[in-house]
Amino acid sequence: MPPKRVAAARTRAPPKRKMAEELKPGEVMTDTGKKQWKIGKPIGKGGFGLLYLADENSTKAVGNCASYVIKVEPSDNGPLFSELKFYMRAAKPELIHSWMSSRKMNYLGVPKYWGSGLYDKGGKSYRFMVMDRFGSDLQKIFEQNHKKFPQKFVLQIGIRLIDILEYIHDHEYVHGDIKASNLLLSYNNPNEVYLVDYGLAYRYCPEGVHKEYKEDPKRCHDGTLEFTSTDAHMGAAASRRGDLEILGYCMLQWLSGRLPWEDNLNNANYVRDEKLKYRADLPSLMAKCFPSKNKPAELSKYFEDVISLAYKDRPHYQRLRDILKQGLKSIGCTDDGVLVLGASSNGDAPTTSKQQKRRASKLNDDPEANTSDPELKGGKKPRKLQTAKKPIEKKKLKKADTVEMGTQTSPTVSTGFARRKPQSKC
Repeated sequence: MPPKRVAAARTRAPPKRKMAEELKPGEVMTDTGKKQWKIGKPIGKGGFGLLYLADENSTKAVGNCASYVIKVEPSDNGPLFSELKFYMRAAKPELIHSWMSSRKMNYLGVPKYWGSGLYDKGGKSYRFMVMDRFGSDLQKIFEQNHKKFPQKFVLQIGIRLIDILEYIHDHEYVHGDIKASNLLLSYNNPNEVYLVDYGLAYRYCPEGVHKEYKEDPKRCHDGTLEFTSTDAHMGAAASRRGDLEILGYCMLQWLSGRLPWEDNLNNANYVRDEKLKYRADLPSLMAKCFPSKNKPAELSKYFEDVISLAYKDRPHYQRLRDILKQGLKSIGCTDDGVLVLGASSNGDAPTTSKQQKRRASKLNDDPEANTSDPELKGGKKPRKLQTAKKPIEKKKLKKADTVEMGTQTSPTVSTGFARRKPQSKC
C-alpha cells in the first residue's frame, strides 16, 4: 500500500468539507487573469476535489491529449486554497523559467501555475486551479518494481529533488511531505520528475525572516509518518533541514525496500524514537537496512551533512548534489538524464513475471490508470515504458528486464523571461 499522510489531516483539515459536484465537459471557466479554460472529462478525484482534462478555450472539444488539468473544489473548502498560496507566490512560469535560465538548467521539477479563480454554477461557488498534466507517480512504479529501485535511479531522483528543494526553499517555502506518491513523471517526457501536492507547504521565511523553532504538541508527527522529519515529530514547523531529512528516508526506502520502523506505524512515538536512535548511530541504520549488501556510502555522508544542520541553517545544496554524484561515480555511472529501471547494483533484482508485465502494460495503455490520487495525478500515462534488451547469461537468470523510461523531449513553453525576484537572505 502507498504511504498515507497522517496527523496533518487531523490538525489542519476544516470540519465537514463538501465534495465537489461533477461538472459537464465543455463548461468554460475564466481565471483571475481573464483567461478562459474549457474543461474536458473528469479523470480523477480524491479528498474533496475533482480533476478534469482542460485546455485553452476554443471551438474544439477538450480531447484525451489535453496538456492541462483543472482541479476544482467547493470554494469554502480549504486544501486547494492552501496550495494556491504556494503556487501563486512561487510557481509562476516566469519565475521558474528565470531560475532555470540563471542556472542553465534544462528543466526543474516544480509544477507551473497557469491560473486560478472562482466559478459559479447553479448557485454554488467553486475554486479552481489550472496545472500542467502529469503521468504516473513513482509509488506505482516502486510497487511494480518489487518495492526497490536501482541505485542509479535513486541517486538521479535525489539530485533532481535537491534542485527542486533549493528552488522552493529560496522562494521562502518548504514542502513537508516528500514521498514517491507525490513524485509524478512528466506527461511528455518520463525522464522528468515533478514534486506535487503542496497542501502542507509552509512559508518558513516570510519576507526573509526565518520562523523560530517552537514545539507545538498539536502539530506532532505532521506529514507522512514513515518519512516525516524529527522536527515534525517534535511538533516544530517544517524546515529546510526537515525536507532534506525526509528525502533521505525516501532514498533509504527506495534502495533497501523497507525502513526499520515500518513494522509499527500505528505508534507515532515509536517511529519518532527509532529515528532519533538511528540519527545518533548511522552505521547501525545502514547495517539494519543493508544487512548483507554493500552499504551505500553516499547515503551515510548525505545523512551526516543533513543532521549537522541547525534549524535555521541554509543547506549546502551543491555539496549534497556532489555527494550523490560521487555515489553514481562509485558504481561507474553518471547522471546522464535518462531514468532506467533494471538490474540494481544495491541488491539482486528479481525476475519480472509475465503477470507483472501484463500489469505494467495495462498501466501504460489505460488512459485513466493513474487518476485515483487526490493531488494532480490524473491523465494518460506518459509514453509507453520500453524494455531495453540486455544480454544475460542463461545459466544465471532466465529473464531480466531493464525498463527505460523514455527519451522524448518535452515541448518548450514560450512564456518569456521575467526579472528575477530577489531571494531571501535567510
